[in-house]
Amino acid sequence: MMPFYSLRSNHYYEPSSPLQEVDWFSLSAVILLLCTAPFLVFFFVMVCDQYQCSVSQPLVELYSGEATLLSIWEKAPSFTWTAAQIYTVWVSFQVVLYMCVPDITHKFLPGYAGGVQDGARTPAGLINKYEINGLQSWIITHALWYANAQYFHWFSPTIIFDNWIPLLWCTNILGYVVSTFAFVKAYLFPTNAEDCKFTGNVFYNYMMGIEFNPRIGKWFDFKLFFNGRPGIVAWTLINLSYAAKQQELYGYVTNSMILVNVLQAIYVLDFFWNEAWYLKTIDICHDHFGWYLGWGDSVMESFLFSGLYLVYNPVQLPTTHAAAVLLLGLVGYYVFRSTNHQKDLFRRTEGKCSVWGKKPTFIECAYRSGDGGLHHSKLMTSGFWGVARHLNYTGDLMGSLAYCAACGFGHIHPYFYIVYMTILLVHRCVRDEHRCSSKYGKDWKRYTDAVPYRLLPGIF
Repeated sequence: MMPFYSLRSNHYYEPSSPLQEVDWFSLSAVILLLCTAPFLVFFFVMVCDQYQCSVSQPLVELYSGEATLLSIWEKAPSFTWTAAQIYTVWVSFQVVLYMCVPDITHKFLPGYAGGVQDGARTPAGLINKYEINGLQSWIITHALWYANAQYFHWFSPTIIFDNWIPLLWCTNILGYVVSTFAFVKAYLFPTNAEDCKFTGNVFYNYMMGIEFNPRIGKWFDFKLFFNGRPGIVAWTLINLSYAAKQQELYGYVTNSMILVNVLQAIYVLDFFWNEAWYLKTIDICHDHFGWYLGWGDSVMESFLFSGLYLVYNPVQLPTTHAAAVLLLGLVGYYVFRSTNHQKDLFRRTEGKCSVWGKKPTFIECAYRSGDGGLHHSKLMTSGFWGVARHLNYTGDLMGSLAYCAACGFGHIHPYFYIVYMTILLVHRCVRDEHRCSSKYGKDWKRYTDAVPYRLLPGIF
């Protein structure tokens, strides 16, 4: 999930076997997430709608008997056909931009890698092609949003916020429909049967996915579309809708709202500028497409950011606080982007480059793909990658903390995001390293001996 979108990987992956057993702990976690995650997202949205984003107040009322689960549920806005129409138009528009508008921005934007690009080698040894046009889709979408706000006035800039909880139901419907379709498709008509992974457990298969790269036709790739569009394109529009609502309610936009808009816009634009590079990350290179990505990208990617809190609690930060948040966010972005740039440069030049003014050091590794082919890979041990094995995640977490700190310290609600991101990325570290250990064997041990820390040098 991003992003979800923030989910970066540094290695290629292969499955350990065509049929994998699921341990009881993993199965318990899967069932727990399937049963609780939708309600957890609903809770954090609902408390803003009914309790000014107080997380404790509804729990206190439930404990004292002042409220019941049913009374809270009945007060929350439900599904509406208006929201369904809005969301249908939105997703359909993004499908059209993705499928029918080939990228031209790479022809006049120096350094941007758009158009048809090769993905990483799949476990079965295939290399898929992708149409990279996310930046173009983002530009077209936001140009139309601006034109509507300034000239056409087809809809209010607050339309997203005004239909927020009904839109939550719509995203849940899409998430479950897409996940269920991908699950059934994997059994009946998989895109590439050799890249399917079955565990023998229906819950785990449904959540973590069976197909590696489910597609409809030649170009509609489920993973690329749902990871990047419609959720990440919408991210900046959602924030703009929050800012518009704040202006409508209070007559001004706070510096905290501006900070959230700016810092998260930097992240979104970075994602689309580097979308071709994203094809080499864990989401595309390892994860199979199931509920984890289908529902996560549809729902979690849109509903857990900090701007919503600021609509209900317009925080005007002291100048020093605002400057500190901006600095934290920019430093986090610098670490995140520079770390990933070093790895990308190292890969593209096969180590024939300069990192921090020196020739990079690395460990040569060998591995076999699912088709039995022998391949080689280099694991860099210099630059940021000599400091920690996942310092890009560290930068990501610094940026996430900045989004939360922009909301001040009046409630714990906005800090759920950094908790969520920490759990997500630490879990990804563990998953990443478990698979790399299985893949590279003793070469991975040599690497971890050379770079002993995961996220925080000297600590973890």
